[in-house]
Amino acid sequence: MTLTPAPDAAARLPGPAPSASPVPSVLPSLSVSPSPSVPPSLVLRVCCEFGLTAVLLLGVVTGVRWLFAPDGYGGGGGAAFALLGAGVGALLAALMLSAPGRRSGAHLNPAVTLALWRLGAFPGRDVLPYCLAQLGGSVAGTWLGAVVWGPVVARPPVGYAAVRPGPGWGEGAVVVAEAGVLAASALMLAGLLARPVGRRLLPYAVGLVTALVIALLGPLTGGSANPARQFGPALLAWEAGGTGPLLWAYVAGPVLGAVAGAVLWRRLGGRQGGRQGARLGDRPVSPRET
Repeated sequence: MTLTPAPDAAARLPGPAPSASPVPSVLPSLSVSPSPSVPPSLVLRVCCEFGLTAVLLLGVVTGVRWLFAPDGYGGGGGAAFALLGAGVGALLAALMLSAPGRRSGAHLNPAVTLALWRLGAFPGRDVLPYCLAQLGGSVAGTWLGAVVWGPVVARPPVGYAAVRPGPGWGEGAVVVAEAGVLAASALMLAGLLARPVGRRLLPYAVGLVTALVIALLGPLTGGSANPARQFGPALLAWEAGGTGPLLWAYVAGPVLGAVAGAVLWRRLGGRQGGRQGARLGDRPVSPRET
């Protein structure tokens, strides 16, 4: 999973209806252009999202390949999920703190992009380009992982690192679990973005939460919490003639949960009274402040 805004327009985050368009930020920092008249290039930010998501998926495929099929045929277990979570969490935090991550906001997760939009922290016109870049980066990173590590990536138990639920977990249960994780993540994101110190801690918080989700929910639901995490692996596994790993639940759950969490934050903000309420901040924030 992944949380953050990017430089595109000067705007305030949820609070009294702003007159300007909301501005960007899942995974790390609320950043806006220093001059509204010269906004950072959307093309550049979208390219950053594509590249960062590709690197994330390459890391995921690499981790799954060596932790779950170290000898080329099998392995894994609870310890493997814990190690995979630690590795992916650290990689995610590093990507959020990188220069491209600060440029685009390093959402790396369509559900996070939607949540930030509903929170008023990301412009609606940029949602579709960001989501398409993240999904495209997912495919590219998964394909690159197969090129780097060879045929073992296509075979079980790796299967292009596609996520699958554990025994006894049906599609409905997966949707509920994934939605719950993203709803909580959206609330955490909003809470951290509401304070300068929270913005600085955001990459580390996102990395830690991602590590815990993979370690704890990996053996149960698969621990995806990110439509882009499943999209590329599921697509390539399906094209390779696999069993068609579950995709819709790993897309619907995070999207529904992210939007629900954002709506809940705004409702809570409206009830806490005062002009400050539960707003995400009083002014735009530059990348250096995150």
